[in-house]
Amino acid sequence: MVKAATIHPLALTILGFALVLTGGAAQAQPTSPPVPGQLPHDLSPWGMFTHADPVVQTVMIGLALASVATWTVWLAKTIELYRARQRVCAVLSGLDGTRSLTEAHRLVEGHSGPEAHLIRAAMAEAKLSADIPGEGLKERVETKLDRIEAAAGRRMAMGTGILATIGSIAPFVGLFGTVWGIMNSFVGISKSQTTNLAVVAPGIAEALLATALGLVAAIPAVVIYNMFARSVSGYKALLSDTAAEVLRLVSRDLDRRALPLRAAAE
Repeated sequence: MVKAATIHPLALTILGFALVLTGGAAQAQPTSPPVPGQLPHDLSPWGMFTHADPVVQTVMIGLALASVATWTVWLAKTIELYRARQRVCAVLSGLDGTRSLTEAHRLVEGHSGPEAHLIRAAMAEAKLSADIPGEGLKERVETKLDRIEAAAGRRMAMGTGILATIGSIAPFVGLFGTVWGIMNSFVGISKSQTTNLAVVAPGIAEALLATALGLVAAIPAVVIYNMFARSVSGYKALLSDTAAEVLRLVSRDLDRRALPLRAAAE
């Protein structure tokens, strides 16, 4: 009897602690479970895109279009620069053995492009200056050739400015999408009243996808822009070499008392 009276209060004490712990665990469970329809089950890039907020989707679409524009500019400018360099190198190689401006003019017959325009402009100035002393001819030709070079450089650089813009702002646009998506994720956490990682992770993953797309658009744009900047500089150097060869021919004709220039004017 003494043992029964001693054990009975201890058993009641243990049972009371168990009930308290069970009640606390029950209260720790979320009172309103999250809505399954609001949680994406497909965590692939496309699945995260389809379940993202409309604002985040708009950011992702804009970054995807920026990436397409980057590679389109890369393809178009690569072909354009390759063909332009081939033309300039061909004309420059032909001018190496040319004796006069008249021969150079015949060399570029049927050719198009700034390199041919340099020779035609020099010949046109020679024709206009045929009835006046030739002391200032070289300076006038040099001025015209400088303008042609500058215009050709600007024309060749067209389209590369968009690469600089994409490389500068794409990471910030992606960051905006990420911030917006994380804000919506926190709102969803507050409504679901749970911090379960399975509930929180999909929304954060969708938000981080915007930053990833921003980097995917920005990094190639910066690399391609720097590559084109060097290529355009090399192309302009080739044009400068061509202009120098044309001026050399003009100077040679002037030392011959401008007889070929006089014949060209006639």
